[in-house]
Amino acid sequence: MEKDTINPYTSDSDRIDAKDIEAGTIAPLPATTSGKPESEAPAGPAAPDAGPVPDGGLDAWLQVLGSTIILAETWGLINSFGVFQAYYQTDLLAATSSSSDISWIGSLQGSLLMLVGVISGPLFDAGYFRHLLWAGMFLIVFGQFMTSLCSSYWQVVLAQGVCIGIGMGFTFLPSAAIMSQYFSKRRALALGIASAGSPVAGIVFPIIFSGLQPSIGFGWATRVIAFILLALAIIPLACMHTRIPPNKKRALIDKSALRELPFLTFISGGFLAFLTLYVPFFYISIFSTSHQISADYFAPYLVTLLNVGSVFGRIVPNWLADSYGSLNMLIICTFVSAILAFAWLGIHNLGGLCVFALLYGTFSGGLVSLNPSVIVTLSPDMGRVGARMGMSFLATGISILIGTPIAGAILGEFTEAEWMGTMGYAAAGMLLATAMYGTSRFLIYKKNGHWRA
Repeated sequence: MEKDTINPYTSDSDRIDAKDIEAGTIAPLPATTSGKPESEAPAGPAAPDAGPVPDGGLDAWLQVLGSTIILAETWGLINSFGVFQAYYQTDLLAATSSSSDISWIGSLQGSLLMLVGVISGPLFDAGYFRHLLWAGMFLIVFGQFMTSLCSSYWQVVLAQGVCIGIGMGFTFLPSAAIMSQYFSKRRALALGIASAGSPVAGIVFPIIFSGLQPSIGFGWATRVIAFILLALAIIPLACMHTRIPPNKKRALIDKSALRELPFLTFISGGFLAFLTLYVPFFYISIFSTSHQISADYFAPYLVTLLNVGSVFGRIVPNWLADSYGSLNMLIICTFVSAILAFAWLGIHNLGGLCVFALLYGTFSGGLVSLNPSVIVTLSPDMGRVGARMGMSFLATGISILIGTPIAGAILGEFTEAEWMGTMGYAAAGMLLATAMYGTSRFLIYKKNGHWRA
């Protein structure tokens, strides 16, 4: 008998040996278009056969284009929050809110992007991709317009934190999960190219805001970004669609994942990584001005440099991941990010800070873009990718919510000792994440006997 090629994460109870069928002890399953027994098949007309994964072609690359736009409108806005943090702290909310209070806005936005994945993942599996796309795009654009009208802390929390955050949660996970329907051998590369939309937006939006705000004010500078988001949203709404017929019977969580140690340790690593990943993105501008390393007008461009580095970090590690394994590349990116966070402790000039921003952006970008690809490899079938992504995003969403506010609480009054504590917190979190990812990698090796994953 040929070697069993069933996914190594499929439980033994789910497998049927061909010898049993030949011997007549187990009857073969009735043929359905869903691959399930008739009693479990989705109701209604038979779904068409999706055929083999195309791994390219016009339709597949249009999904990548649409996903690139979604990443620009989700993580791109989050990567741009540093410039809003600096403006709120020095102007709009300076008299009423602390650094930690303001960072809750950006962390809430990023947290909801992940937490809402618990809902959007199963809905994606169930075939509601287009519904999620329309609802999410509307909430993102509407929230950005409402942010332009805000004048108090609670208004900014509701508009920029909650409204935009929920819209991001509706769109981000489906935009990553759909790549598994169109790409197999080049899946990690496709995800990397799509995720490059995030740092590109993170470069452009801070420049737009910093350039326009002094001349036309906060409101119109924010509205200009909202109009750009509205125009870009047309592309994914026009060209993105699922290829595989949905399974209407899909649970919010995949309970089998709770018995898989490699998956659980991977989620633990993600929690620790995203707890501290965005500390430099939120606080590098304030660090440069409080230490008089750069002038006030240049400080926002350090966020831009982080995103410039992230463009390369989203594509190159993912390109290598298709050959050397997504989890292997993720471990490298996380470890180097930890080393760079430790190096931040010794930076006292503008040149060093610019180099740090470029390098940290590169390797932290790889950490973000490789995560969905790893989840796909840890899923027993494509029908459970959305649910497993939702489970992973639940953990990372909680860590994003509390991570940067913890850093802000440590930072306090910007004394040198407090800055050292904040940087040490960022570095330690990334180092512990590396250890957890490495543990997951070792457990996978024990299970399937090879190091490529």
